[in-house]
Amino acid sequence: MNKKEALFVRTLIKITVAATAASAVAFGTAACSAPSDTTASAKGDKNAPLVVAASPTPHGTILDFVKNKLAAKAGLKLVVKPFNDYKIPNKVTDDGQVDANFFQHKPFLDTFNKENGTHIVPVQNVLIEPLGVYSKKIHKLSELKSGSTVSVPNDPSNEGRALKLLADNGVITLKPGVGSDAKLTDVKDDKGVKITELEAAQTAPRIDDVDAAVINGNFAIGAHLKPSKDALALESAKNNPYANFLAVKKGRENDPRIKKLAKLLNSPEVKKFIEDTYKDGSVIPAFGPAKS
Repeated sequence: MNKKEALFVRTLIKITVAATAASAVAFGTAACSAPSDTTASAKGDKNAPLVVAASPTPHGTILDFVKNKLAAKAGLKLVVKPFNDYKIPNKVTDDGQVDANFFQHKPFLDTFNKENGTHIVPVQNVLIEPLGVYSKKIHKLSELKSGSTVSVPNDPSNEGRALKLLADNGVITLKPGVGSDAKLTDVKDDKGVKITELEAAQTAPRIDDVDAAVINGNFAIGAHLKPSKDALALESAKNNPYANFLAVKKGRENDPRIKKLAKLLNSPEVKKFIEDTYKDGSVIPAFGPAKS
């Protein structure tokens, strides 16, 4: 082989190696960007598993019951993603990481959409969790005095509910005409009781830091508190506007999988499961279409 031929061969080898490397990079990039099975709805696959974000208790527990006992017969594949947070579920629903969520009520959703520019809409009401006042230091609310501390959830809708519950039980006095939309500035007379704001998920874990805490039903259950036995005061379930519902991003309401899940969540089997599982009244069925 003369010098000219040898040079040609070396050049050909370099071109081949470079082309092979470029193909490998392109393949690797394509592989990394491939969508996962749990985001199948983004591909328009209506037979893909339905991924639902939920608070672990009771929402996740109820969804697990549907998944294990009812979904297969209805032709629904269900994946439950638990979140101990009140912000992430709506965000991942809005950006398409999950197909739906189940954890919230309408006043909370309205505030969240307004503040975050999200477009989540309610689909089907399922349950009500009465808000309660709990304590590890006192046995009745009348023991609260000037200097006592009471924690409340800091998100606007649940804080308003908490303040109304405290007012209904004589702990504080709200300005005339103020109800469950109350803010701290609406407290007319705190009677010397210091109101401390905490994230809802922290009210139960930090109950020892205060004299009393207003705790959402799901977090009370998660902390092994029994509303009928442990609550010093409990929100009435009658005519309660805070039903928790299945929710989706606007435009997804007619997804056949969403309709299947909505029907199952309002089934006689789920009603019986809720009543049998939460005999202490911490979770109450509240079925029917949710108002947008």
